Amino acid sequence: MIARWRWLLQQLTKRLWFRASLFSLLGVATALLAVVFKDYIPASLPTRIGADAVDKILGIIASSMLAVTTFSLSTMVTAYGAASSGVTPRATTLVMEDTTTQNALATFIGSFLFSLVGIIALSTGAYGRQGRVLLFAVTIVVVILIVYTLLRWIDHLSKLGRVGETIDRVEQATIDAIDNRVQWPYLGGAPYPDVSGIPASAYTLASQQTGYVQHIDVNALGAIAKACEIQLFVEVLPGSFVHLGMPLARIVSLNTERVDDSHACNEKILAALTIGVRRTFEHDPRFGLSVLSEIASRALSPAVNDPGTAIDVIGRGLRSLTCWGQPQDPVAKIHSDCEQVYLRGLVVDDLFDDFFAPIARDGAALLEVDLRMMKTLVSLAQINPILFKSPCTRHAILLLKRADNALTLKEDKERLRAAAAALLNENASAY
Repeated sequence: MIARWRWLLQQLTKRLWFRASLFSLLGVATALLAVVFKDYIPASLPTRIGADAVDKILGIIASSMLAVTTFSLSTMVTAYGAASSGVTPRATTLVMEDTTTQNALATFIGSFLFSLVGIIALSTGAYGRQGRVLLFAVTIVVVILIVYTLLRWIDHLSKLGRVGETIDRVEQATIDAIDNRVQWPYLGGAPYPDVSGIPASAYTLASQQTGYVQHIDVNALGAIAKACEIQLFVEVLPGSFVHLGMPLARIVSLNTERVDDSHACNEKILAALTIGVRRTFEHDPRFGLSVLSEIASRALSPAVNDPGTAIDVIGRGLRSLTCWGQPQDPVAKIHSDCEQVYLRGLVVDDLFDDFFAPIARDGAALLEVDLRMMKTLVSLAQINPILFKSPCTRHAILLLKRADNALTLKEDKERLRAAAAALLNENASAY
């Protein structure tokens, strides 16, 4: 688990204004660069290369980049609206974090400010004839950058905000979160023991906010546990919804003499748990699976009526859950400084409930969706029988019950049962 300051820095760099501000400062600094280094340019060079034309080039860049920036902003707003209405509002954050879009907008704004500052400096005579040469050279580089960015931007516009592209982003975010959790099942801490193994002297640290746990700085908790001589039994995970007064952790003091600084330790522990108004994808695999399921449910609604998208999402769920079923290290990775911090692991039944339950409910009346769901469950049970067989069997039985009530043709029900035979041959009595 990354440190809280690094996580906050990552969130900051994903904001749209960050790159735009960075490129804007770079554009202003680049335009003023010629003023500083103009004395290093030979006096005879401006006439040879025609640097007097730089003011006209800057005027063209300034007027065109303002129009392109306005067009890009309107396109982005349209794409965000399309992602929100056509896929799900929960996926809009991933579209807004698209680096290609942010780089394009930042380049256009930075180029506009570069040309604007250059025109102002030229009108004041700050460059001189030698400075015009350096400004001319930098302007040519800026023009090349603009052309390259425009070509990439034109190609990217064909995909921005489209349903398939947005689903790709959700799937990749889900797989990244699952891969990270497979590597660190307990976020770098020790596995949570049985409740009976927690000493009776443990006291509860309650939440002072209401919202979703977005990040847990396990390294910081490990340092706090060592410094305060305590054991921390964390009750929540990223994605957990907490309310005011809800238990966040159980704390066991290893030194009964250090009671005076318990309040300070509690404040540090609360600071290591980031609680916000919405869930995030980075450290919450269940959220990614829930969003994928929500996309499929929306596609199955009467207003959309797009079972093809739901079938596509089921395949993506299979790929995502396959990552969870990959062979893991026999010993969970634990940071050396976090041995006194105990966290719970994800439960595979919860992952299956998050993804399969809503789709089975909304697609029970469609045979093609039912068949794809059943084949996916059979595949997962074959990929990792030890881990997946039980939840696959449970959801296959529920799917047959839902389909039996929703499907009308006997032949359709028999096809679905035949598809489930490989999974339910020894559990047929449970249905």
